[in-house]
Amino acid sequence: MPNFYDEMYSNAATVRPHYDAFAAWLGQQSPQLIEQKRAEAELNFQRVGITFAVYGDDAGKERLIPFDIIPRVINAAEWARLQAGLVQRVTALNRFLHDVYHDQNILKAGVIPREQILNNAQYRPEMQGIKVTSDIYANIAGVDIVRAGEGEFYVLEDNLRVPSGVSYMLENRKMMMRLFPSLFARNRVAPVEHYPDLLLDNLRSASPEGSDNPTVVVLTPGMYNSAYFEHAFLAQQMGVALVQGQDLYVENDTVYMRTTQGPKRVDVIYRRIDDDYLDPRAFRPDSTLGVPGLLDAVRAGRVGLANAIGTGVADDKSIYPFVPDMIEFYLGEKPILNNVPTYQCRKQDDLQYTLANLAQLVVKEVHGAGGYGMLVGPASTTAQIEAFRARLLANPEGYIAQPTLALSACPTYVESGIAPRHIDLRPFVLSGKSVTMVPGGLTRVALQEGSLVVNSSQGGGTKDTWILEN
Repeated sequence: MPNFYDEMYSNAATVRPHYDAFAAWLGQQSPQLIEQKRAEAELNFQRVGITFAVYGDDAGKERLIPFDIIPRVINAAEWARLQAGLVQRVTALNRFLHDVYHDQNILKAGVIPREQILNNAQYRPEMQGIKVTSDIYANIAGVDIVRAGEGEFYVLEDNLRVPSGVSYMLENRKMMMRLFPSLFARNRVAPVEHYPDLLLDNLRSASPEGSDNPTVVVLTPGMYNSAYFEHAFLAQQMGVALVQGQDLYVENDTVYMRTTQGPKRVDVIYRRIDDDYLDPRAFRPDSTLGVPGLLDAVRAGRVGLANAIGTGVADDKSIYPFVPDMIEFYLGEKPILNNVPTYQCRKQDDLQYTLANLAQLVVKEVHGAGGYGMLVGPASTTAQIEAFRARLLANPEGYIAQPTLALSACPTYVESGIAPRHIDLRPFVLSGKSVTMVPGGLTRVALQEGSLVVNSSQGGGTKDTWILEN
């Protein structure tokens, strides 16, 4: 057996119990039928327009995200533990965000070095002392989970700024139910299609003035953004307006939307634009994507932003090593889900260890995302490692390093047939009056043999994620 955890097989001949029904079904399918269904899925995804921009890809600006028809299956007991750990973690992260923008007790206690927060590029001093609804800063969180070793789950990173991917979770499920309806009669798969309803309820709860019927909009940078499909999809699913910056304006610290019936007040903005571009008066004056005066409306308590400005300080990779400490500090609990062991290159001993072991480590930019700006040591050439060494030496505080985990693998259809490919999981956690989530998430799969980079922006694919109800 390979030296990674196989999601479907406990050994070469033994299927794990929660995959039994699927494996029996798969064994009855002809290769011709499967190929036909794969082609049907691709055609349907093309019709719907599910694309993702792959930056730097010479083949074109957009492509379909490859969809694999073998689902990733998680049993009820494993999901219960995962869900408990995710609720715990996101609760602590929201407490942390409120604290650093108000009393800063965790800094006074010396749990996190003060300069790690106050000098962080993602910390927004403009938010200091500002009240946000229910003290919730990250209304929507996407937490990346990996499985390694004997099957233990680890948190790889927290995404609290503008986490994406939930539309693919929903479309993958719709596609599987369309292609293989009989499969869902054989397996008690927990539903995910109510996510847009949960999201809308969550966003409404972010209205700062407690309106009975708050107006919610989705703010997008526009159709050239890599995740524009998702912005349009979620707005349509929730039945709310999809707007760009020029569709909104601020008057008397109140946000209005231009409509054919005249101005309409906006209570909650689900923003899919980074902090820097949200308000040209407060942040980047050259931004044409945002709304002038938006920060004033937030400061005056006249509009709710999901997620709040400044949430990035909690998902920055230099802060990630401290999340277990946050859980103990704010909740008085031991973390249910462990972090991946992490070396902070701003520390001299950690830097020296990293420099000595670059060929075995994964090194990431602390502000990086999408699989960009990282070194996967075992998959890199000597020249790439040496070039990265120079970057690391020039700016050690800009990087963290982690061991190269043997990510779990799931059988996947590739050109040569069915073969194991490495995967991760991004569940989506909604925080408002309570912390809720649908049973599932986006499973991403590294389609190239041996690759550990699952990001869609780096050519990864996706699978439907099944949480079994029994």
